[in-house]
Formats: sequence, structure tokens, C-alpha cells
Amino acid sequence: MEVSQNNQKTFFQTTTAKLLMVGLLTFVLLIPLFLIQDLITERSLRQKEVIAETTQKWGTNVYIYGPILRIPYTAFENVETTNSQTNAIMTSRQSVTKFAYFFPNQLQNSIVTTVQPALQRSIYKSNVFTTKMNFNGNFSVPDFTSEAIPNESIQWNKASIIIKTNNLKSLQKEVKITLNSKEYNFEPMPNRDANDTIEGLETAAIPIKLDAKTAFNLDINYNGSDKISIVPIGKTTNATMTSNWNSPSFDGNFIPTTKKITKDGFTANWNILHFNRPFAQSHFGFLPKLSKYAFSVSFINPVNEYQQNERASKYGFLVIALTFLVFFLIQTLSKINIHLFQYTMIGVALLLFYTLLISITEHSSFSFAYVIAAVSVNVLISLYSVSILKNKKFPLFIGLSLSVLYAFIYVIIQLEDYALLVGSIG
Repeated sequence: MEVSQNNQKTFFQTTTAKLLMVGLLTFVLLIPLFLIQDLITERSLRQKEVIAETTQKWGTNVYIYGPILRIPYTAFENVETTNSQTNAIMTSRQSVTKFAYFFPNQLQNSIVTTVQPALQRSIYKSNVFTTKMNFNGNFSVPDFTSEAIPNESIQWNKASIIIKTNNLKSLQKEVKITLNSKEYNFEPMPNRDANDTIEGLETAAIPIKLDAKTAFNLDINYNGSDKISIVPIGKTTNATMTSNWNSPSFDGNFIPTTKKITKDGFTANWNILHFNRPFAQSHFGFLPKLSKYAFSVSFINPVNEYQQNERASKYGFLVIALTFLVFFLIQTLSKINIHLFQYTMIGVALLLFYTLLISITEHSSFSFAYVIAAVSVNVLISLYSVSILKNKKFPLFIGLSLSVLYAFIYVIIQLEDYALLVGSIG
């Protein structure tokens, strides 16, 4: 009896060939998945640009240190000049005015920060705040002996108080300081140091010689956003900050000595001694850059929705591969033929999950968008499976598998410290 050759399978009809083609399709679908990840990154950058532009008009992050006592003094320097005719170098001694800077002996900072309703531009929202700061304390008698500067060279009648800050345009009222029971106004300070780009405020000349302890008190109010940074320049610095924001991030060079965070806000206290920081209480000639020694509080959003979208997209390969695996096993066990084009349609539906997720998230919360996107794609693939598999048992199993998979990925995204551990075990 002659055996028909038509019953023999070609290589492309074998299980191995089908598995290879499905695997190749999985890797091909990574191309649009990468494009979706680029879209998420682009939208995230756009959000940062809009927020930066919005907060620039309201007020940027607040950086401040002061008050600082500044006293000019006369110094002598050797200046070399060259004779144009003889080329001889001549040295002359000329007087120049330099400045000495003295930090407070004791410094008490009281900061009350109120986060305002978010500023909205288009679909993006910016966290902004108003802050009221009070600085009080005292100065000790300035000591010039370390630099061997004679008393007659010190210009006591031209002393002034300065404040270094980066956010002059967001000041909310006139800044004044009470010193020795007299009140002095601050004005914008000209930048005398090309290496120092930080703006500042300066009082008019204070024609007094300071006593052993000279008390001061000043208030300064800002509009700001993102962060407050303060340099602890007092020999003893005690700072207290209260706010209605319940998700602060404490960073910078010092963490709070005590802090209390509730659903209604936080209170934090810093107690910093001059032993705790690597700069002196007095400086001659110029002020050093002290920004890296500041303590800071960031008013952050605890949930970054674009970051969550990015993390979800990183599991895209896993979702596509496991979904294709389920269909392939069903195809193998049930002998139902699933065309490569049908696998492609399923893969495209899986990719739609991420475009739905990012687009809905921008107008709602991530959790709500995740549920809507997951349910939509799950229903779409389950209904499509009915037409492919010609029954309801397998589509029901597929829908259940996708539900478990999306729920598991959602749990991993919400975790921070244990995301890698849980993901690996899963």
C-alpha cells in the first residue's frame, strides 16, 4: 500500500519551527516597546520643562545663609609695574580695601512653610510653597588678631550686614534687621567676587563698634518651590521647620536631630555645632562656597507617575513572553492552529496597554489608569481568543492568567525596597 506524501509535515509546520517564529516575534515587538519607553521619557522631560517654567515665575528653590557681619579693612599689596622704556620691573606698595566676614555666635532659625494649591499649566502641576523665616541670635566681638590686622586699618564705621541667597525676585516683603535696638533695611548687594554667583542683600553702613554680644533679629519671606536649603553658619545653630506637607525628604549635609511626620504635615529640628562642619566662624578677603554644607528639605511628590510608567514598561518583555507562552501551550495541547498574524495582533494589543497607561495617567492617578488599561487589554485579548480558539474554556483561562500577571506587576511597581526580591521570587 502506498503512503501519501501529503501527510508528512514540513519543518515550518513542526512545533520547533512555530516556537522559533513566536520567539522571533517576541523580540521584534521589543522595537515598539522601546519606542513607548522613549515616549514615556519624552513626556517626563516635558513635564519637568513645564514645571521649571511655571516655578520660575512663582519662585525657585530657596537657598540662604546669613546674616553675616562684613567689615572692610585696609591692606597693603606689592604691585609690580614695568617701565616701557627700560623694561625695568618696579615694585610699589599700594593700599587696597578688603573685607572680613564674621558669622553669628548663636543662630536661631524658625521656618514655617505652607505648601500652596498646585499651580497647573496644561496637564502638569507644580508644587509651590510660601515660607516665613525668622533669624535671631548674636554676634561676638570681631577678632582681627588672627590676621595681624591693626585696629587703625579697620573701617568700623563702614560695617554692614549681608545675606547670601539665590531667590531675590520671590521675596514677599521688605527685609529689615534689628541690630542693637536699631532697624536697618536691606538692599540688593552688588557682586564683588567674580567667583561667587550667589546673589545677596546688604544693609547700609552701620557706624558702630560692636559690643561683646550684639543681638539681631530679622524676618524674611519667600515664594518658592521644590526645596529649602540653609547653611548653618552659627557657632551654635538651632533650626526648627514646620510645614503642612506630609512627604518631606530630608537631605543635604545634616539630617534633623528630631522630626515628626503626620498626615497633616511635619516638624523637624536641627541642632548643629561649629565642630560639626569644616569651616571657620570668620573669613578674610572672600566668602567660601558653602552650599555643600547646607541642610535641606525637599517638598517632593511621593509618587512619580512617569517613573511608575517607566517601571511598568520594563516588564513589557515579560508580559509579552508569558502571554505568548500561554497561547503556545494551548495551541500545542489542544491541536488548535494559531497563525503568526494572530500572535502579532495579540502582541499589538499587549503594547496598547502601555500607551493607554501613560495617556490616562496624565489625566488621572496611576492606579486608576492601570486598572482601566489592564481591564481594557484583558477584555480585548480574551474576546479575540474566543474567535481564535472556538470555545470559552481557554479564553477564560487566558483572561485569568493576564489578570494575575497584571496584578503581580502592579504589586511590584508599588514596592520600593523589596521590588527586586518579590519580582525575582515571582
